[in-house]
Amino acid sequence: MFRGKGIQHSHDCRELALSDQLPTAHTLDLEQQLCYGLSIAARGVVAAYKPLLEPLGLTHPQYLVMVSLWQHGPLSVKDLGALLALDSGTLSPLVKRLETMGLVRRRRTFTDERQVTISVTERGEEMTKAAEKVHETVVERLGLDPEELDQLHGVINRVIEATIGTLRPPNASGLQPGPPR
Repeated sequence: MFRGKGIQHSHDCRELALSDQLPTAHTLDLEQQLCYGLSIAARGVVAAYKPLLEPLGLTHPQYLVMVSLWQHGPLSVKDLGALLALDSGTLSPLVKRLETMGLVRRRRTFTDERQVTISVTERGEEMTKAAEKVHETVVERLGLDPEELDQLHGVINRVIEATIGTLRPPNASGLQPGPPR
């Protein structure tokens, strides 16, 4: 039972009734906080990617941009931002750096000069084999079998679905953060 505000552990019926209304030590344990576990796991997984991405000259966020473009093909900046749950202030420098590296190109659309489409260059396409090995190596290092990996993806997707409104509403094309269904 939570010990605070003068309430001590006792078998008194009145205090047991109060225990339903007060947080227990279990719910306040750091390890029980979803944000803690997810944050530690995310940092660990990103750290596992870092040494594998360095030979490719990519940071983890740049890698995610490339993976999105390899999977979906050319995307507008707006759609790419929605897919990765990144605002334009964060996404634009990533795309500019990838363009400077010769991995992507930005083109204004013919129908709307304000809209920019991002696509992978031939040099960017040449990285796909190495990028596949990055993914395979990280999965191997995590020690998850295929069934566990599928379960993990399922749980992560449910968390993304439950929190999608906290990131941003879906855009006009319907692209949302997270893997496709």
